[in-house]
Amino acid sequence: MSLFKLQELTLSETRRKPFNVAVLPVGSTESHGPHVPYGSDAFHSTEIASRSCERAAERRARVLLLPTLPYGVQGNTMGFPLAMNVRQSTLDRLLGDIADSLAYHGIRKLVIVNGHGGNDFKPFLRDSQPKSKVFISLIDWWKVGADRVASIFEKPGEHADELETSVGMYLFGNLVHLERARDGSTRQSRFEAIRKGWVSVARPWHLVTKDSTFGDPRKASREKGEKYVSIVVERIAHYLEELSRSRTDRLFPY
Repeated sequence: MSLFKLQELTLSETRRKPFNVAVLPVGSTESHGPHVPYGSDAFHSTEIASRSCERAAERRARVLLLPTLPYGVQGNTMGFPLAMNVRQSTLDRLLGDIADSLAYHGIRKLVIVNGHGGNDFKPFLRDSQPKSKVFISLIDWWKVGADRVASIFEKPGEHADELETSVGMYLFGNLVHLERARDGSTRQSRFEAIRKGWVSVARPWHLVTKDSTFGDPRKASREKGEKYVSIVVERIAHYLEELSRSRTDRLFPY
């Protein structure tokens, strides 16, 4: 039994453990090409959050891992079979309720570990900041080691690419089928302004991509995934440790 995983605790443990930081993994349910499973985003965020909490707990951080939310915002990806869409407003209301529950039980720090690029929690953070009793912070796990991506991966992309596939091969390799992977090429917009990035549009993923893959995953490997995950977990664990030890005084978090 892991003494930081709420799902595995009994009443006896929850009464003994003075948790002060809660960690909530959030994922999605969507196509990740012909080679990676639909649950990847939830698997990624769950495993990375769990390993980070474990390492932080070993350093006496008072962290509690909450059950994963496995659904996300899929407005762009509904053109692929069985994408499960939850509106951002629905997610935000759920997060607000979870934060209120934590506050009721005396936990005033919440870290969201997000595994899906379509989930946009920053407006929720801004809206919650002046009124919530809980300090809420957000981690998009794939960004944590951004400064190391170029030294590990040859062809990083956006979705089910070399990075994401490698991490999957390390964390849940039995569900990844690299032999099915294709080149991950995508279509460009006919409009120069959109191509150059100063006009933003929603991207229907079934039109942008051929098989929901964005970026060539064929150079992915378990070793690359392990290297990147080790960087990410160490950095998140350090943040959780600092957050747990920090007093919530008048100037917190500054």
